[in-house]
Amino acid sequence: MFASLFVLLYVAHLLSDYPLQTDHQAAHKAGAGACGWRANLAHAATHLVVTTVALAAGITVLGLDVNPIAAAAGVVWIGVTHSVIDRRWPVARWMTFARQAGFAQHGGAAHVDQTAHLTALAIAALAIAGLS
Repeated sequence: MFASLFVLLYVAHLLSDYPLQTDHQAAHKAGAGACGWRANLAHAATHLVVTTVALAAGITVLGLDVNPIAAAAGVVWIGVTHSVIDRRWPVARWMTFARQAGFAQHGGAAHVDQTAHLTALAIAALAIAGLS
């Protein structure tokens, strides 16, 4: 069940991060103040909704036997971690800690960002599968 869950969560992530993310959200989600937080939380809410739909599709179409509490916890985990990662400071701090200044200067932050998101998705899929 882990593999099916991970694929569903990853597709939901891609949909939410690319075609369903507005230009405003992308430009402002890491910004200071109310505007930044509104953009960030709207983007995280998109992830919550799309992930919930993806899990519901997996349950309905694939017959996945998912514990509803585990699924809800996984969806919340994805929304919260996505919001924090997209504030950008965790990625910047990691790249400083890992001594990746050159990688950062050549577009590496986007790769580290996506790796952090995928790690959070894998943890969610493992938790949902393990608790179901």
